[in-house]
Amino acid sequence: MTGAPDFGSNELVPTVVQDVSTGQVLMVAYMNEVAFRTSSETGYAHFWSRSRQKLWKKGATSGNVMRIVNISLDCDDDAILLTVKPAGPACHTGTVSCFGQERTSGDEHADRVPAQGFYSLESLWATIAERANHLPEGSYTAELIAGGVEATARKVLEEAAEVAFAAKNHAFGSDSDGRVASEAADVIYHLLVLLAERRVTPRLVIEELAARAPRADS
Repeated sequence: MTGAPDFGSNELVPTVVQDVSTGQVLMVAYMNEVAFRTSSETGYAHFWSRSRQKLWKKGATSGNVMRIVNISLDCDDDAILLTVKPAGPACHTGTVSCFGQERTSGDEHADRVPAQGFYSLESLWATIAERANHLPEGSYTAELIAGGVEATARKVLEEAAEVAFAAKNHAFGSDSDGRVASEAADVIYHLLVLLAERRVTPRLVIEELAARAPRADS
């Protein structure tokens, strides 16, 4: 976090709250200077209630507190973005997000695929990139990268084979969903390490996938 909002011009500053793991917007509330300071000092989201005219800690009653991961300001210092790890639903109705009730035109019954949490891969990539830049002693990631493409490519091949076998076993009922997920996580991690070692950013991969999207189901 850098700086503080301009509370001189805006006594109450709108605050967007976002789940750090999924990237989903959870709620919008307001902070005044007291709420901002209390949130910064405690590490938990506090807001100013416009109806009750008092400070309130999110989840103080329900237990659904929000641990702050980062506080960001917009370019004019008059809006706040909180990225948080929520302990439970954000909305008083019990839904994960206060924006859970969609109001759309067109087919309101169309199937919607829920968010999968790819946003959290940004944090993983940041860690891997940091290891690649500094190669700290005792780091498994740094050790792989120091081994060059032979080491990173070998691990990708090994992990790819393991997830393939896990998937086949899963099809016959001898491996669980968790086992497939665990092996897939190993593949994703080691693939990111290979990209870091080759100095190829995941953004290039995302751009390539985006370019293929129109023809993905053709």
